Amino acid sequence: MSPGPISTNGIGIANLPNQRHKIVAKRGTNFTLMVVGESGLGKTTFINTLFTTTIKEHKNQNKRHAKQTDKTVEIEITKAELEEKTFQVKLTVIDTPGFGDYVNNRDSWLPIVEFIDDQHESYMRQEQQPHRGEKLDLRVHSCLYFIRPTGHTLKPLDIEVMKRLGSRVNLIPVIAKADTLTPNDLETFKRRVREVIAAQNIQVYQCPIESDDESSTKRNMNIMAAMPFAIIGSEQDVTTADGRRVKGRQYSWGVAEVENEDHCDFQKLRQLLIRTHMLDLIATTEETHYETYRQAQMETRKFGEPKQKKLDNPKFKEEEESLRKRFTEQVKLEENRFRQWEQHLIAERDRLNKDLESEHSHIKDLEGELERLQASMRRK
Repeated sequence: MSPGPISTNGIGIANLPNQRHKIVAKRGTNFTLMVVGESGLGKTTFINTLFTTTIKEHKNQNKRHAKQTDKTVEIEITKAELEEKTFQVKLTVIDTPGFGDYVNNRDSWLPIVEFIDDQHESYMRQEQQPHRGEKLDLRVHSCLYFIRPTGHTLKPLDIEVMKRLGSRVNLIPVIAKADTLTPNDLETFKRRVREVIAAQNIQVYQCPIESDDESSTKRNMNIMAAMPFAIIGSEQDVTTADGRRVKGRQYSWGVAEVENEDHCDFQKLRQLLIRTHMLDLIATTEETHYETYRQAQMETRKFGEPKQKKLDNPKFKEEEESLRKRFTEQVKLEENRFRQWEQHLIAERDRLNKDLESEHSHIKDLEGELERLQASMRRK
């Protein structure tokens, strides 16, 4: 039986959290946030509202729609350095323009999943080098999946993508433009989304609930109860009926306030991402998602061996299926051609047999005629 903790008499180990705080405060931290969702759901506006500064420039909608014929999902990387009270965060925002914007969105999630896996792969390869300096780290610490506020339920594309993202990254579902739904409709929609997430076994980020501080535990429970987070994004200041200047959207019936928890979950989501659980998102990425990828790769390939293309990659499956179909069609064409050739040979054989029989009959007639002539000559 192992002994329990040994009580010490004030040697100073209780100051370790303070030391950790000083190290983090001195070094700052890297944080990579990915946003995934269809165009027009306010992803850029949300990012700028979240960090209260212009992180991303708004794209020209006409250009965006003109590019839809390309049918490609892009990976767009934006970097920024934020500082608050001498603490620095090197922020990277990964956007995925083109996702979900087409009539046929089959496999549109593939570039996103490949990007996440490639960042794990890149980091793992850097760790294997003899000389490891400062590593380039673009591993995604959190992925916000923007859901269109239809009021019904998740679309098949949403389910498919969230399943694949949830096993690779800290997935946080977000209902965009929550001010387009009534409070009752929004609550019903949230419930339906939660039911689908549970039924489909979609993995979403779960922040630690238990804490030594009762208020922190209650706060964390309130945050998790709000998922999927219903948000409103706005970079504009508007004036409320009571004269306050707030970030929000002006309507004929009043103002939808971004930072009012009675109007949306923006404050709770900001608290989760920045104020209370940023380091947990980073640690979970390192200890769970990256470690899961690293372990799986180390078990299936030799040290230093390059990453193999996955056999379950839909692109390769589609190519394999296409080749199989083409081969089958070619075999059928050859079989039909052989049957036609065979039928032609049989017909030609029958024709030749008939011609041969006709010639034999003609020869017999000639032989008979010859015998009759010979007999006539003998009589004379």
